[in-house]
Amino acid sequence: MSSQINNPLHGVKLAQILEELHAYYGWEVLGEKINIRSFQNDPSIKSSLKFLRRTPWARAKVETLYLKYLKEKTDKN
Repeated sequence: MSSQINNPLHGVKLAQILEELHAYYGWEVLGEKINIRSFQNDPSIKSSLKFLRRTPWARAKVETLYLKYLKEKTDKN
């Protein structure tokens, strides 16, 4: 458990990550930053979560973008 102390993703659900990114960037910008159809064609949280849970490479890109978002958010404060 101590190995997770410095992991900013520990305890954060994928749904929460996606909701925060959607609120901050919107679907259009998310689709530009991460080229996946579930962000570009008729996007929704539900369809995006379904895709991201089945697709490790896409989930990794979303998690990387979330980490950048957290850093940007922290730097502004």
